[in-house]
Amino acid sequence: MTAIASAAPGVPRPVSPPTKFIFVTGGVVSSLGKGIAAASLGRLLVERGLRVTMMKFDPYLNVDPGTMSPFQHGEVFVTDDAAETDLDLGHYERFLDRALSQANNVTTGRIYLNVISKERRGEYLGSTVQVIPHITDEIKGALKRIAAGNDVVIVEIGGTVGDIESLPFLEAIRQYRHEVGKANAMFVHLTLVPWIAAAGEVKTKPTQHSVRELMEIGIQPDFLICRAERPLADDVKRKIALFCNVDFGAVIESVDVPTIYQIPLAFHAQGFDAKVCQRLALQTPEPALDAWRELVRRVVEPRDQVRIAVVGKYTDYVDSYKSVQEALIHGGIGNDVGVEIGWVSSDHFDGPERAREILAAYDGLLVPGGFGVRGVEGMVAAIRTARETGLPFLGICLGMQTAIIEFARNVAGLDDSHSSEFAPECEHPVISLMESQQHVTDMGGTMRLGAYLCRLQPGSRAHAAYGADEVSERHRHRYEVSNRYRDLLSRNGLLLSGLSPDGSLVEIVEHAEHPWFVGCQFHPELKSRPTRPHPLFAGFIAAAMAHRAARHATADGAAAGTPDEGAATSGTGAGRAGANGSAAADGATLAQAAPATAATPVVPGPLAGAR
Repeated sequence: MTAIASAAPGVPRPVSPPTKFIFVTGGVVSSLGKGIAAASLGRLLVERGLRVTMMKFDPYLNVDPGTMSPFQHGEVFVTDDAAETDLDLGHYERFLDRALSQANNVTTGRIYLNVISKERRGEYLGSTVQVIPHITDEIKGALKRIAAGNDVVIVEIGGTVGDIESLPFLEAIRQYRHEVGKANAMFVHLTLVPWIAAAGEVKTKPTQHSVRELMEIGIQPDFLICRAERPLADDVKRKIALFCNVDFGAVIESVDVPTIYQIPLAFHAQGFDAKVCQRLALQTPEPALDAWRELVRRVVEPRDQVRIAVVGKYTDYVDSYKSVQEALIHGGIGNDVGVEIGWVSSDHFDGPERAREILAAYDGLLVPGGFGVRGVEGMVAAIRTARETGLPFLGICLGMQTAIIEFARNVAGLDDSHSSEFAPECEHPVISLMESQQHVTDMGGTMRLGAYLCRLQPGSRAHAAYGADEVSERHRHRYEVSNRYRDLLSRNGLLLSGLSPDGSLVEIVEHAEHPWFVGCQFHPELKSRPTRPHPLFAGFIAAAMAHRAARHATADGAAAGTPDEGAATSGTGAGRAGANGSAAADGATLAQAAPATAATPVVPGPLAGAR
């Protein structure tokens, strides 16, 4: 959309086309994938040349998810402008390949906070403050603020139709379409069409009831996205269309697929994006999806496979590390290799021998972020194994801090080393509270949050991976490497390869004599895209490939020298891989797979440069 800056005197100013709004609701049950479905539609509209942004309305009363347990809510996704947001914003950024902000995530808590603050300032003098119109007007105001400069705004309403918490948002979007007109807004409802094994058929009744409940609120869906385990027959779609009052062509099926990145292709195959453009009178070219198809091919049919152990505190609930999971997949895309992730609780690492036993089946170790002392000693044991055995290692936030603790204890000789977060009375607090955090008492939104610059040391692995002298990365932490121990750590072989511009904060550390041992204080996973894998993840997966190839070469050499012993060793390795669900890859093939250059887009064409 191009804004007109001025017009000649006496000539009417051209009017920019109005922004179009697509509201996505969900019914029957939660966790059907509204965010991914909405983001997939957004990707298709981006491919048609439109400028698209996305928005999430969350019905909970927290101002943001920053203080919520990851076991309840999953990861907290941090934006450049320091907003702690819902994990669905990560899906939006990855599919749209566009950085979002605080304005893209609005909670009930934030809406009520804004309204109550206005009431206290006297902005509603003489009025009784009510849900309608004051709360709904505040919601509509958020919609209007995000519209500027965008052709299409896709808005996901969190929760499930019928929840009390989401009613103000549903009422607000009902009013909003009435205000902007049907030509400029539409409703998409995502619902479940379950397969009943005992009956041997799908059931449409849950979808019918969900749409009826939505219509009772005053919202008639324009399109239905039907989540199902298997494809829906045309007669089932016609039944849904008849009883839900939509066109037959407006019933879009969304069946289970091997990777979420297939969903845009599945939607396009059904003409979903073309029908949406027709409904909203958007004149666009056909999307060029060849690059996206190649991306999907690399996920579904990669040339080879590596196994990565993610050792963390919240591995029982994978959504706690959703961006880490996706960034590892992106690293695989960049190297045309499949990434099998083993989610291993750090509580299982109760000593060096156990750590070696667990990690023997993997090609790389990643230790992600987290809070609290539980499981920290297990992380230290796992990292020690990676350092001593040459296993590629990537530590993120707490993962870097535990790597510092391990190095201080076992290399620098500081036996009583720890973080002041976990052991305030330890003799050597190599990780300590940042100076700016010393007098902070509130918990919500008070960490070091958002994008900060990091200067890289030339000749380091980080510098080679990024191909730049300075980068911007997103942070979420209170503790940092203590400057008192920087010289000692450096003298013992730890390279401080990334520092804040003023040199006061350590951002990246490396072990110079290790094949790939990198820790970073920031969260690189938050800026990784399927079209542009993050350099550190692409480099980490490339190192894992090399490690796997070396292991296979060693095993092949042993087999050639002592056939019986080699055969037994090879059989044991294959058995271990099979037990963990990993397909054994030929070492020669893996060695021949050329990893992509980490600092450049790995998928050619318009997809790589889309913003």
